[in-house]
Amino acid sequence: MNLSPELLLPLKTREQIPQEDAVAGISYWKESFRRLRANRLALLGIALLGFLSLLAIFGPMLSSYTHYDMHLPLKNSPPSAQFIFGTDELGRDMFTRTCCGARISLFVGITAALLDLLIGVTVGSLAGCIGGKFDETVMRSVDIIYSIPHLLVVIMLMVIMGPGIITIIIALTFTGWIGMARIVRGQILQLKQLDFIRAAEALGASRTRILLRHLIPNAMGPILATMTLTIPTAIFAEAFLSFLGLGVQAPAASWGSMASTGIYAMRFYPWRLFVPATFISLTMLCFNLVGDGIRDAFDPRLRT
Repeated sequence: MNLSPELLLPLKTREQIPQEDAVAGISYWKESFRRLRANRLALLGIALLGFLSLLAIFGPMLSSYTHYDMHLPLKNSPPSAQFIFGTDELGRDMFTRTCCGARISLFVGITAALLDLLIGVTVGSLAGCIGGKFDETVMRSVDIIYSIPHLLVVIMLMVIMGPGIITIIIALTFTGWIGMARIVRGQILQLKQLDFIRAAEALGASRTRILLRHLIPNAMGPILATMTLTIPTAIFAEAFLSFLGLGVQAPAASWGSMASTGIYAMRFYPWRLFVPATFISLTMLCFNLVGDGIRDAFDPRLRT
């Protein structure tokens, strides 16, 4: 059997392989953000939220009126060049009040979501990581808190602290973190069974290091998606409480309080209800689109 001299030459080493032949690996985060950018509905939601944020910040500057200015001879004026969204029963500019209401709604929604994130991740991760009696005690306490009617908590806080934005945020946070805690706990319990966590334990890594360096970072996808979907829930809750008169008090502008006064004039002055209701619906839709996009983008089962 004749062997050619080429067969006796050593194989190419890894360094000799042309760079263009190597397949570049894509990290989990890069792949997730690439899929998020490919989601047109999520990008639309992000763009609209950016527009609403700019409107909340700079909108009142575009108007020559403040949300307190009253023009009684011009009350209940329909939308026009002078008043883009019309006026209310006291002749106040609806455009300016809508922009100021956006500040309150976005502030309450984002702040409540961040507090839910902080409390929920802390409680859920500790319960899932420690386990045992601690986990059982924490989850039973969560069930007890979840069973308390939310409206009863709000009324109790209103009596003790008085109505206001801070009271609304505390009321929303009192039970809002429970969903986050349950999701984080479930993710931690799943991740604890994986091989890389067992390998870290075998190498002597402390429980704190495993929790902060491995468990929580690998659960960030569901955490971010849950936080994004929590914001519209908090915004709607604030609008609902203001609609009932338990939230932001007059003369401050809030989408919920504007809708509450506009519903009685819906038959004759429909813009007074449609304007705040449209902005509430649009904001909730945008956050839900972004939340669904983040959930799909960060789901490792959908990676291609």
